[in-house]
Amino acid sequence: MFCYLWTDKKTREPYMLMVEGKFLDHPQLEIGERSRMKIFRVNPNKDLPVKAIMSILTTALDLYRKGVIKIKD
Repeated sequence: MFCYLWTDKKTREPYMLMVEGKFLDHPQLEIGERSRMKIFRVNPNKDLPVKAIMSILTTALDLYRKGVIKIKD
C-alpha cells in the first residue's frame, strides 16, 4: 500500500494518508499518534494545494524507485 484518501471521523474532512510517511519530511504532513504513517489534511472549502501534493507524492515515489522502501513481490 502506498497512500489513500479518507475522511476524518470527527471532522469529516478529507485527508491523504501516506503509508510510509515516517520517511517523508514535509511541513504539512502530520504524524499524530502513528509511528509509520503521516497524513496530509485537505481543506474541502479551498482549492487543492497541487504543488504540495505533487511534492509529497514525488518524494514518496522516489523512496520506492531508489530502493529505500522495498517493494514486495
